[in-house]
Amino acid sequence: MRAYIVAALLAAGSLGGATAWAQAVEVANVKYESALDLAGQKLVLNGAGVRYKFVVKVYAAGLYLTQKVGTTAEVLAAPGPKRIQIHMLRDIDGNELGKLFTKGMEANAPRDEFVKSINGVLKLSEVFASRKQLNSGDQFSVDYVPGLGSTLLVNGKPVMAEPIKEPEFFTALLRIWLGDKPADDNLKEALLGVKKERRR
Repeated sequence: MRAYIVAALLAAGSLGGATAWAQAVEVANVKYESALDLAGQKLVLNGAGVRYKFVVKVYAAGLYLTQKVGTTAEVLAAPGPKRIQIHMLRDIDGNELGKLFTKGMEANAPRDEFVKSINGVLKLSEVFASRKQLNSGDQFSVDYVPGLGSTLLVNGKPVMAEPIKEPEFFTALLRIWLGDKPADDNLKEALLGVKKERRR
């Protein structure tokens, strides 16, 4: 029955032209697919945008959830797996990036949440420090799966021996971009789907 519904939707899309959910989003020449599979579930692209430092493009970011939402509270409360995917648009020192992420988490997460995230923060910092530098074109993502934890992948490959089990870590991580003091206000709006990016 499910296969029939999917086939019917695809047929409808072919009759009416490309549907929005089937389109990829291109941001700063980085293409984010409209949907992907994680832990056996389909995730949809909630939004994507660019992190600027002054006028320099630092990285592109895309947020994937089981369904689209429009507020930070809804993102954090959304059930199921989640992914934040980052594509570097310039070279950056690994230590510097790790420190920026830690600073962003500490500035936005409630104190008790940040304390429970310390184990993950330290692991994340160690990974970036060990890489020395992330180059333009490199990409990394953090996948959160309920009951399993958060897994960091660099250029598509896992770089940790085991997931970060504390769920608070991923919540605190998302607050870097979606918190009250986000890394970039325009990027926050883009990840929440408030700002429309060019589709392809």
